[in-house]
Amino acid sequence: MKILHTADWHIGKKLDQYSRLEEQRLVLAEICEIAERENVDAVVVAGDLFDNFNPSSEATELLYTTLHRLSANGSRAVIAIAGNHDSPERIQVPDALARVCGIIFIGFPNTEVNKFCTQGKVEVSKTDKGFIELQLPGSAFPLRIIHTPYANEQRLKTFLGIQDTEDALREHLQNHWQQIAEKYMDDKGFNLLVTHLYVMKKGDPEPEEEPEEERPILHVGGAQAIYTENFPKQVQYVALGHLHRYHSVDKNPPVVYSSSPLAYSFSEANQNKQVVLLEAEAGTLVRYTPIELKQGKKLRRGKFESVDEAISWLEAHSEDLVELTIVSDNYLEASDKKRLTEAHSGLIQIIPQIRRINEETEAATVDLSLSVEKLFGEYFKSKNKGQEPSDGLMDVLREVLGTEEEG
Repeated sequence: MKILHTADWHIGKKLDQYSRLEEQRLVLAEICEIAERENVDAVVVAGDLFDNFNPSSEATELLYTTLHRLSANGSRAVIAIAGNHDSPERIQVPDALARVCGIIFIGFPNTEVNKFCTQGKVEVSKTDKGFIELQLPGSAFPLRIIHTPYANEQRLKTFLGIQDTEDALREHLQNHWQQIAEKYMDDKGFNLLVTHLYVMKKGDPEPEEEPEEERPILHVGGAQAIYTENFPKQVQYVALGHLHRYHSVDKNPPVVYSSSPLAYSFSEANQNKQVVLLEAEAGTLVRYTPIELKQGKKLRRGKFESVDEAISWLEAHSEDLVELTIVSDNYLEASDKKRLTEAHSGLIQIIPQIRRINEETEAATVDLSLSVEKLFGEYFKSKNKGQEPSDGLMDVLREVLGTEEEG
């Protein structure tokens, strides 16, 4: 049996105001090609299908067309759970057409999936709250899946009955998972757990490479992370979503973040993006192999002390999306910003870094005899480590004051 693990598609996500939808089309097509080339039996998408609760029609269409292609007309199982960026109601909507294709959407904790069988012989043979067993065409043994989508604190209390104690989340999930494992999981099938949670090995340092919005997402009674020791021993692989870098949290069993398919933040600029291919036999994970994704633009950061050097670097990386830091003695002028933005269509952000701090400005007293423009300039410098306000900012001030000079 072959299973493809992917997560954190974030369809519809932008980098600042830069649309990534075309890149997402390309990389999701690449994931489909990998599934077809490797002839996988099932695909698991571990949450954050969309980037927000109200995705655009284009984002919705891309999700459904991708999952339909992955399903191979009902001959391959596709299991997609909700992440913290998804609306569980939108993900959970019962869809007869999806089930015909073997696509299983799971939005809420403790969801009980209805039994079905597609014309391609993908069958949900057993089901319980938070659990499904699948019979797949061409496989002599079943695939068992414990599924736990992301839920906020209120939903965790509602669906799982968690109280506000320090270890309530960990204890409840461990007990819940263990009960399912003892009831349904033996060595006559392959046992998988898929979830969208913040997971770490107890005692390990927290990762520092993730964007702020993807840091610990659960704060129930201080329980910010699930530990690998909370997973049942019957499980042979844990498929994670949430953190955007590929990361094997633990090895026995493998507890793995597959990574997002694209770099969605400049904190991910140096990360290789991947999916994970599992090869399994009854009761055994034979191997799991990360497969690097090639589609999508690279994210790069550059730091320069002159605008000319920066422009040369931008021209050398014209196909990438870039963040630029300019080190200088004074605030970056509007003319220099214009040169930089005209040099590269994928310049997302320019960060000015002032080399010299004017300590005298910080200590200066306020001279109320100065004009409003001068007072604003002195105030701006006091709050920005001696930086002079740009010409563009002063033009805006003059417009507000109604004193902008003609011509």
